[in-house]
Amino acid sequence: MTAALRPVVLCADDYACSASVSEAVRRLALGGRLTATSAMVLAPRWPEDAAPLRELRGRLDVGLHLDFTSEFAVAAGHGLPLGAAMRRALLGGFDRAAARAVIERQLDAFESAWQAPPDHVDGHQHVQQFAGIREPLVELLARRYGPRAPWLRVSRAPAGLRDLKSRVIGWMGANALESIAAGACLPWAKWLSGIYDFQGGEAGYARHMATWLARAPAGTVLMCHPALPQTVGSEGGDAIAAARAWEYAHLASPAFAAQCTSAGVQLQRGRDLYTAAV
Repeated sequence: MTAALRPVVLCADDYACSASVSEAVRRLALGGRLTATSAMVLAPRWPEDAAPLRELRGRLDVGLHLDFTSEFAVAAGHGLPLGAAMRRALLGGFDRAAARAVIERQLDAFESAWQAPPDHVDGHQHVQQFAGIREPLVELLARRYGPRAPWLRVSRAPAGLRDLKSRVIGWMGANALESIAAGACLPWAKWLSGIYDFQGGEAGYARHMATWLARAPAGTVLMCHPALPQTVGSEGGDAIAAARAWEYAHLASPAFAAQCTSAGVQLQRGRDLYTAAV
C-alpha cells in the first residue's frame, strides 16, 4: 500500500510588495505550486494587485501579512526597523491600544480590496507573535470573525529544522501566540519551515527545499519569497532580490514537483487543515 501523503502548506509571503512578486505568486498559484499567499496591504500596489488575485479565489488561501517593520509601515507612521521592533517587544512590549488600531486598519485595507476576510494572518518578519501585538491581534480576530476566524501562523521551526535564526524567531513569542490562540479558540498552524539566510543560489535553495520537505511534520507551513527573475533587478531596494529570483526559478521547475513526490508531500490549503481549538 502507498503511504499517506503528508500535507504541507506552501505560502508565498509579501504579495503586492512589487509587481514582480505579485506576478510570480499568481503564476505559481496557477501552476499548482502554491497553496497560500500573504498580502502586504500597506503597499501602494495592494488594491491594484488584489483584483487579478481574485481570479484565483478558491485555489489558494489569501491572508494578511501583518506589517510593523517594512518601508511601507514606516511610511504609514507606525513602522520600526526590525531590530528596534524586537527591542520594543522584549522591553515591555508594544502599546496594545496603538497596535490594535494598526491591526484593525490593516484588516480593513485587506477586506476593502479582497472583498472578503483573510483566510489567515501571519506577520512580516514574524511580528504577529511579538509582545503587545499578539494579544490585540488574537482579540481582534476572535471578536471580528468569531467561529470563522482566520488561521494564525505560529513561527516555530520543527525540531529537525532548527538553527540559530529559527530559534531566535521562535523565541520572540511562538509559544505565547499559540497559547493565547488556543485560549481564544482560534485555529493555528503549529510549525513553520522555509527559514534560511537567503544565500546559496538556486542550487543551495533546492538543497534546502529537499531538507524542508523531507523533515516537515504534517501541517507545516513552508514559507517562500518568490519574484520573477527577469524583472526583479528593476525594482531596487529589495535586500533579498536575488533570493526571490532563484526561489521562483526552483518552485516553477520540474525539480520541485519531483522533490514533493520523493518526500511524500502533498501541497494543501491551510483552511482545510487547521481547525479551531475547542
